[in-house]
Amino acid sequence: MLQIPRALHDEVIAHCRSRYPKEACGLLAGERDVVTQVYPMTNVEDSPIGYAMDPREQLKVEKQMRQQGQRLVGIFHSHTASAAYPSSVDVRLAISPDVSYVLVSLQDQAAPDFKSYRIDGQAITPEAVSIL
Repeated sequence: MLQIPRALHDEVIAHCRSRYPKEACGLLAGERDVVTQVYPMTNVEDSPIGYAMDPREQLKVEKQMRQQGQRLVGIFHSHTASAAYPSSVDVRLAISPDVSYVLVSLQDQAAPDFKSYRIDGQAITPEAVSIL
């Protein structure tokens, strides 16, 4: 189960809304399955249908995480016109079954849909989210 404080949940949603109609992305840091920090990232694809993080920015953030004793808990991105469910590209690019993949659907901008999954190979498993 992914656990995220309300303020950090809201920060993820705000970042996704700020990038609309383009996809937003970022990293979730913390301990075990508890998010303690959100790192909004630059989507270098600058696209409404895909995302790619800036590799230099990503390395800098990963270094900050290590220095603060955090680990990568999750990766988030938005879907601007589709459901909060991993696409075939999301599945192909998944890096680890130990990381939460958070999707924020902005199909209904007034009520964004925040969902988390674990991806292992081609297996997509919904993950409960506890907003603290």
